[in-house]
Amino acid sequence: MASNKYTERGVINSLPYSGEQGTTTSLTFGDIRYRKSKHPYKDFQETQIYDLQEEPYRKSTKTVLGLPRRDARIIAGLMLLASIVRLYRISEPTSVVFDEVHFGGFASKYIKGRFFMDVHPPLAKLLITLAGVIGGFDGNFDFKEIGKDYLEPKVPYVTMRLMPGILGIFVIPISYLTIKLAGFSTISASLVATLLIFENGLVAQSRLILLDSPLILFTAFTVLMWVNFHNHYRRPFSFWWWFWMAMTGVGLGLTVSVKWVGLFTIALIGLSTIKGLWDLLGDLRISPEVWAKHFLARALCLILIPTVIYMFMFAIHFLILTNSGDGDGFMSSEFQQTIGGHGMDDTPIDIAYGSKITIRHLNTQGGYLHSHDHSYPGGSKQQQITLYPHKDENNLWIINNKTKPEIPFDEQDPIWIENGAIIRLEHITTNKRLHSHEVRPPVTDVDYQNEVSGYGFPGFEGDDNDFWRVEIFDHEKSDPKSGERLRTLHTKFRLVHVLTGCYLFSHSVKLPEWGFEQQEVTCVKGGSVPKTIWYIETNSHPTLPLDAETVNYRKLGFFGKFFELQRVMWTTNNGLTDSHPYESRPLSWLLMKRGISFWGQDHHHIYLIGNPIIWWSSTAALAIFVAIEIIILLRAKRGYLDHLNVTKEFYESHASFLFIGWFLHWFPFILMSRQLFLHHYFPALYFAILLFGVVFDFFTTPLSTRKRASVALIYLVMVLYVFRLFSPLTYGRPWIKSDCNSLKWISTWDFDCNQFYNSYDQFSIDADLKALKISPTGESSSLTVLNSPDSSEKSEAAETHAMQDDSNDALML
Repeated sequence: MASNKYTERGVINSLPYSGEQGTTTSLTFGDIRYRKSKHPYKDFQETQIYDLQEEPYRKSTKTVLGLPRRDARIIAGLMLLASIVRLYRISEPTSVVFDEVHFGGFASKYIKGRFFMDVHPPLAKLLITLAGVIGGFDGNFDFKEIGKDYLEPKVPYVTMRLMPGILGIFVIPISYLTIKLAGFSTISASLVATLLIFENGLVAQSRLILLDSPLILFTAFTVLMWVNFHNHYRRPFSFWWWFWMAMTGVGLGLTVSVKWVGLFTIALIGLSTIKGLWDLLGDLRISPEVWAKHFLARALCLILIPTVIYMFMFAIHFLILTNSGDGDGFMSSEFQQTIGGHGMDDTPIDIAYGSKITIRHLNTQGGYLHSHDHSYPGGSKQQQITLYPHKDENNLWIINNKTKPEIPFDEQDPIWIENGAIIRLEHITTNKRLHSHEVRPPVTDVDYQNEVSGYGFPGFEGDDNDFWRVEIFDHEKSDPKSGERLRTLHTKFRLVHVLTGCYLFSHSVKLPEWGFEQQEVTCVKGGSVPKTIWYIETNSHPTLPLDAETVNYRKLGFFGKFFELQRVMWTTNNGLTDSHPYESRPLSWLLMKRGISFWGQDHHHIYLIGNPIIWWSSTAALAIFVAIEIIILLRAKRGYLDHLNVTKEFYESHASFLFIGWFLHWFPFILMSRQLFLHHYFPALYFAILLFGVVFDFFTTPLSTRKRASVALIYLVMVLYVFRLFSPLTYGRPWIKSDCNSLKWISTWDFDCNQFYNSYDQFSIDADLKALKISPTGESSSLTVLNSPDSSEKSEAAETHAMQDDSNDALML
């Protein structure tokens, strides 16, 4: 069989075959039609399986990956160029930018060992922390707000920014190798890599202490490993077959350990794996035993290895975060028992009238029933009752009987509280009783919800609105007594307001600042049963003997902590539904209709926006692929055999893989109701740019090498020109109003041109004045920028009482 330029570049090997109606097409080795035919070349058939793809053409000058040495020189040149573009003035700006507020702050907490809750897995944050430690960071800088100065406290922010910057550089050679090892031309591979170098959005993200650069690197690494694995399909169970498949599993583990977006990469490799196993099942030369070996090998490399890596990252996470921190309130008491500073002493299990107790909500991450000396601004204007996630003296209550006892509780034997008992709860620090009445709650103003308040004053013995009936809902099965009467930790109960029949209730709704953003507590008629269930955490009584039976939380092991944290991350992620001025939806990402304001100061501005030429070209490539597929399907239906053309089949198989990769990293966001921003599109953009390279190669194949290079060069000149136009927003360099206004190509691009100077001379004047340590006069020298999606400045009080909101803000899936 004569070779051609396609087989040399890794095209599927094929032989001629006489099809229907005298047409001639080609069949790959292993095709059942070929196996049943009397082909004259059958004796030369090699044992090939799955996609039957030839490895790239080899010469004596090949490197270990099977590429000419000239590719090494090209890669070196591309990496040098990428280093210049991504690391150029990486020390600017010298203050906190965008989500450096959070991811730099997480590094501080890692160094201090203070537990925090973030919805992203820990790998990228650990890498940033490692960079900080290498740079000498002591964790004392809090990264609290955008614009906070790095220089005076001597924060090694440059070292920390270098971590994502260097990882972003390595995306470039990986993209080149992916295209080249898939069998495409050097021109196409170089084009794709250069586009990734000069994509403004990717450059901006990789220069800051953010997670997207590691995410894209590990996604790209996974795809490259999978391409290498497919290039060794002809030698199953060989060393390199195992190596590349195992490295694919490593890539999957690393990707999902940065962000859960890695699950989309797992889905891509999983679908490709299922297709491969399905094709093997249809190959009659493969016995069931060999097929089972293929299945187990993939399960080992593509399921077990990623799982182990993912869990190992959390093992490191737990090993470092051993001290109490602002994320404790997200976790259960069992989890908190494993955190330093949160251990609870054994507490008596039996509960009697006169017991001092703390009551926890079973749902909504287990806050404490809480009150404090502040009143509702409306409604009854009585004392606030809330749910608070931290241990505090304002969580303490005394259980009293329905009527005042003749003998004080400390002078009589304990009287246990049975199921159905009617009690009153008195708040110890304010002497107010838990109270409800037919008044609407302060936030949830609906008919089926009543306000719950603290009510009472000296000399007043209370009224019937203070009465609550104990209704045991569930209990510890190993402790039968806990189903008959209240027992610490073991009894789950509801409190029914005697007069109105409503149930003590709490939910995720937060009170405004006057309520310190703590959770609202109401009394609900009907409602969700899980949100009306409570249990007693601590208990003390003056007459209980010293040897009274005690109880405590069980300490969770690694797996218990791991699965609980995954559940909390998922719940918190789904709760990020607030609107934001810079949010955008997935359909708008295709044309890049919105950007994100990252930072602004002294008439300089960093605004996340991609290179429009690259962005729109990649979207066009997606549309072209879909159009071609539709045309091929229609022609096949009419009897044309385009789909059996070996050249088209080669391009289509690779383009389909990349298109599915793009689709899986884009479409799931359409189904999400949470906050979304432009940077969520970056992993999908990577696949779209790779697909653009494949489409370019397909359409320019008929041209000579020189003409193809000329077309690529003309296109790159346009890309470089546009990159330069938007570079002031990428690097935060000086810019003027006229230049800014001229680049408002789309009306929804909302970078504010009015904040820039009218001429570049004014920047020189500012620089001279700063050199003389004189503040510039005249026009204000600060650029007002809306907070980033993840950066809302809070007061100390609000931050203390709204810890859950702070961690929710950190989520950028």
